[in-house]
Amino acid sequence: MSAAFEKVAIIGLGYVGLPTAATIAARGIQVLGVDVREDVVGRVNDGGTHIIEPDLDIIVHSVVSTGKLRAIATPEPADAFVVAVPTPASREHKPDMRAVEQALTAVAPVLARGNLVIIESTSPVGTTRQAAEQLRGLRPDLSFPDLAPERADVMMAYCPERILPGNTLRELTDNDRLVGGLDQRSAERAEALYATFVKGTIHRTDAATAELVKLTENAFRDVNIAFANELSLICEASGIDVWQVIRLANMHPRVNILDPGPGVGGHCIPVDPWFIVDQQPKLARLIRTAREVNRTKQEHVADRIQRTASRFRDPRIALLGLTYKPNVDDLRESPAVAVAEKLIAAKAGQLFLVEPHLSGLPSRFNGKPGVHWSDLGEAIMEADIVALLVAHDQFRKIDRRLLTEKILIDTIGLLR
Repeated sequence: MSAAFEKVAIIGLGYVGLPTAATIAARGIQVLGVDVREDVVGRVNDGGTHIIEPDLDIIVHSVVSTGKLRAIATPEPADAFVVAVPTPASREHKPDMRAVEQALTAVAPVLARGNLVIIESTSPVGTTRQAAEQLRGLRPDLSFPDLAPERADVMMAYCPERILPGNTLRELTDNDRLVGGLDQRSAERAEALYATFVKGTIHRTDAATAELVKLTENAFRDVNIAFANELSLICEASGIDVWQVIRLANMHPRVNILDPGPGVGGHCIPVDPWFIVDQQPKLARLIRTAREVNRTKQEHVADRIQRTASRFRDPRIALLGLTYKPNVDDLRESPAVAVAEKLIAAKAGQLFLVEPHLSGLPSRFNGKPGVHWSDLGEAIMEADIVALLVAHDQFRKIDRRLLTEKILIDTIGLLR
């Protein structure tokens, strides 16, 4: 149990996997980065990155140059295997666990006695136990902690990430971590791995609790955002300034209302609450409602812009921001993208898309009629309607005089 980790395999080199692989490799441990995408494997082995994250490119180049990080397409033997692949929700809001199942299938042939398998991917409660069942079916020669607690050949744990894109590398090391083992021995071994790079406190628990804690964290955030978004709809219908209502209400010592926006995006908050709803549909009523409020807010914003555009013979609309949050290049589940797509489908007018954190028009908009990739100045100059969708720092510096003859729809209160 006290043996050091000589080689760690990270399965999935995405927004979580690649920073984790680079961080562990920077501690002098040999890391295998496993990804099914050939272009990602090639780029990492060239010392590059396929995602934008402050300082990540520097660390990846360093650990690849020293031979501590190597990217491969198929798992090889290691002391520990960390599964960090995507777990989206389907159109029916069901957890899509195929990537996790495929990762475990790929790992199974190289598992050996004394190995540790960790799932970091956001997962429904019971996933780690189901993973043990899957691996046992693939490797009947090995024992796993669900049926052989404290004496299994292979240890297994669930250890969710808690990172904020744009600040990933610092949060990987500084934030507290949760390690949930299928038995105590697995939790202790997982803690030993994270202790090689985590400065925050590492909290041990069981796997099912850790799985639900991860889902709970993002469901809690979703519910609080939904309150702000629903309040914004009520204020709009009542002709009241929501920003003033929130500012004054927050003067109460026990009130802290968040800022509303065009919806909720990212890889966690729009997805994770559905995992709870799927398992407990009769009980998770508030969580379901929050999801529906935040999802329909982006539809409301698009409808509002479309209604405003209908006043013009040839409406020209500037959409400022496409990413799911300020100052990142991440489009995953972005409400701003959803607004743009709805306006395109409705043929609402000429759209001038502005996103300073992307180098070009996202492929999903290629060939769409009436869509223009613009810089900020051009978009404002051309537009009749300017819709602020993302609170990028660059947009805070807009010269207000340029907006005097425009209809401004500020969904984030940036220019209030």
